[in-house]
Amino acid sequence: MNAATQELEASHLAKADRNAAGRSETELLEAAHRVSAIAAKYASAVDKEARFPAEAVAAMRTERLFSAMVPVLHGGDGLPLSGVARLCEALAQGCASAAIIYAMHQSQVVCIVEHGANVQWQRDFLARMVREQLLLASATSEETIGGNMRTSACAVDLVDGAFNIEKLAPTISYGKYADCILVTARRHPDAPPSDQVLIVAPGETCTLEPRGTWDTLGMRGTCSEGHRLIASGAAEQILPVPFSKIADESMLPVSHTLWSSVWIGIASDAVNRAHQFFRNQARGKPGALPPSASRLAQAVTLVRMMQARLRESLAAVEAAQRERVARQASLADDIDAPLTASIGLASDLNMLKLAISQSAVQVVQETLMICGMAGYKNDTPYSVGRHLRDLHSAPLMISNDRIELNTANLLLAQRAATGDL
Repeated sequence: MNAATQELEASHLAKADRNAAGRSETELLEAAHRVSAIAAKYASAVDKEARFPAEAVAAMRTERLFSAMVPVLHGGDGLPLSGVARLCEALAQGCASAAIIYAMHQSQVVCIVEHGANVQWQRDFLARMVREQLLLASATSEETIGGNMRTSACAVDLVDGAFNIEKLAPTISYGKYADCILVTARRHPDAPPSDQVLIVAPGETCTLEPRGTWDTLGMRGTCSEGHRLIASGAAEQILPVPFSKIADESMLPVSHTLWSSVWIGIASDAVNRAHQFFRNQARGKPGALPPSASRLAQAVTLVRMMQARLRESLAAVEAAQRERVARQASLADDIDAPLTASIGLASDLNMLKLAISQSAVQVVQETLMICGMAGYKNDTPYSVGRHLRDLHSAPLMISNDRIELNTANLLLAQRAATGDL
């Protein structure tokens, strides 16, 4: 064997070892930036045509980003939530719709990882998801109950280890493009609306009948049309943990943090455009700052405050995840978990969502004032109209009004509302 052949074989072995151990955050972030560059090329067309960001999603699949959050044990990269948030922020600077799709996918992945890994069917599905880089979506809303994901009207019909379900969902984001949909439903036909389960329904086990269209102000590429969903399969496809627990421990913490990272990424891209516009203005009139100088300083300050706020919440969620793992390892019951801590985390995540969803819109409005007509027009390098339209969806993704009421209820159970530095 010559030296060149030995070097090539050593390179292949090293790559195999890295894959077996999972890629580093640096490698994954580089991949996300490559995807973001592709997404940016098609972002305008995706927005104008209200079409699925197929090119960006194909690039995610090629870069194997869909399994970034899956533990190495199951074939993924084992990237922590904070690392996935940075991927979302990078993707959002290319295309908001592609980034929010990626964030929603990861919020479903974590449900299976944290609450289904003890079931063989779920482990096999995770392995398949990694191998085939499947895209996961969710169906939690329902026509008779609206966007309240904590209640369901439809119910699981389970007979002899097999289930059937039918759900009328007013929105299923990128539903017809997803490879699998996680569906909420009542545990059985006699169960109350709040007694829910979460079902993992791969594409071959369910059918979707379109109901309505998706012609919206922003986030047009998410293609969140309504559907009549019919699914059937084995009982093992139903996660063994109540949906209330899945939502509290996994779905909502990951959704709120990753959505926030997307919104920050959108705002950051708008600020970068405004910054370049500002620099060009300054070059044209040496010795005098443009009148928008203070606005740019305020916008940059607000973005950095949002990033700091998100880092704080990510650290809290990851700490809670480690604590749950430790309790499980010691066979401690859930009753041993400190209630005040879980209430505090829930209210913190609610306030994170409220703060970032509102502040990101404010930032982009400032960048529009900085760029003026160059930002208002859709065909300039400084255009931020799409950014602003996309961000107006942020307060609506789980309505801020509903979150504020829920947060007020949580605050009743807390002795102190603000905490300390």
